[in-house]
Amino acid sequence: MSRGKRVLIRLAWFVASLLLASLLIFAATNLLPGDIANVLLGTNASAEQVEALREQLGLNRPFPVRYVEWLSGVVVGDFGTSMVGGQPVSSIIFSRLEISAWLVGLATIGSLVIALPVGTYAAMRRRHVDGVAVSAASQVGLAVPSFWAGIWLVVLFAVTLRWLPAGGYVSYWDSFTDWVRHLILPVAALSIVQASVISRYVRSAVIDVLHTDYFRTARAIGWTRSGAIWRHGMRNISISLLTVIGLQITTLLVGAIIIEQVFAIPGLGSRLLLAVTQRDLAIVQGIVLVLVWAVLLINFLVDVAYQFVDPRLRQEAT
Repeated sequence: MSRGKRVLIRLAWFVASLLLASLLIFAATNLLPGDIANVLLGTNASAEQVEALREQLGLNRPFPVRYVEWLSGVVVGDFGTSMVGGQPVSSIIFSRLEISAWLVGLATIGSLVIALPVGTYAAMRRRHVDGVAVSAASQVGLAVPSFWAGIWLVVLFAVTLRWLPAGGYVSYWDSFTDWVRHLILPVAALSIVQASVISRYVRSAVIDVLHTDYFRTARAIGWTRSGAIWRHGMRNISISLLTVIGLQITTLLVGAIIIEQVFAIPGLGSRLLLAVTQRDLAIVQGIVLVLVWAVLLINFLVDVAYQFVDPRLRQEAT
């Protein structure tokens, strides 16, 4: 099968997954117990007032009609209107999407910057005390929740040393320096925990490379161990790393929701929790849909990247 056909098949599955995810999200939020009309009007509202508001919000129309109208709006970027504040949901989402994207993106880069050298070092020194200590430290990191790491970082660097702010967010358009200072702790909290997970996979992949014939050949012709790893082994390591990164970004999206609460960051996660407490289904649907689609997009990009990174797939395509 050619590479182009593989990509088209992945694209078809990606589109089908998007549609199925949208249907499940819309159905799940509309099947929740309770009535938003009663929430908005309060317990003293009459049945006529509740029914009038339901008709105004379109809640009394058939489910398929409401789903098709909602999905057709989403396709053009219209996620509906907030049932509580009356604001366009799309403006709420996109105003906060950038903040969450910076948080998750920088945490992904930070975790890779930590995990690659740490995992490689732990593999190459696995029979030495320092290598065992590094491996043990990463194992401990697997059991540390990101919010717990965030709290201790705040205690150390914000409360005790007073080097960094304990929370909040400043746009980089207002002050780039303050933007960096406010993101250091939340990004570090996410990066440290995720680096512990990724470094374990890197260590395992590097150990596999150390036992391959091409690595022994590279060593035999004069390459150093580190040089042979980076020159001849990184492609094989990157294949395993792609899968891990795709899975860990999903974990980062979930972790970012909690971290935004810990550091009072006005991202998608904090807005989602507020919408849940207010029972604002339009915002809940929109934010959950964006998060799920982001996960599906990442998985799709990882699948496509395999076609270019894995030499076995390239050979099958020729």
